Amino acid sequence: MTETKQSESQIQQYVSFVLHGEEYGVPILSVHEIIRYTTLTRVPQSPEFIEGVLNLRGQVIPVVNLRDKFGLPEQETDRSTRIMVVEVKGRVIGMVVDEVSEVMQIHSEDISPPPPMGTSVNTDFISGMGKVGDKLMIILDINKILSAEEQRMMEEKM
Repeated sequence: MTETKQSESQIQQYVSFVLHGEEYGVPILSVHEIIRYTTLTRVPQSPEFIEGVLNLRGQVIPVVNLRDKFGLPEQETDRSTRIMVVEVKGRVIGMVVDEVSEVMQIHSEDISPPPPMGTSVNTDFISGMGKVGDKLMIILDINKILSAEEQRMMEEKM
């Protein structure tokens, strides 16, 4: 019976990263690449959550600072700071993270729905909580990181 249960369980892979000491993960299939933080070009009148744009092999991509987006305190960039290049609803964007940890494999039964946080906290972009040993990893729904309004603002300005 144990073998059947394990064969029914799907293993999902996530790229894990750290923001303000917390572990987050995004599905590996949505990550195009991970690059070192580089100087970004600030676009006048761009939405506040956009830190700037970068030229990645001829493609100009907007870069979102996830600390700003999640309301976390600012932190100076350092040697660990990375830009994860991901695809969100068909658009390639960069996300600034404190550091990228590793690729994690999590069994589907080790992923729980996000806890209810009340109506004042927007958790739409959290798809679940992954149990990794004795730690929890916040699994993000990459397509909901930006609200429809934020996506519209980005389309207009970028």
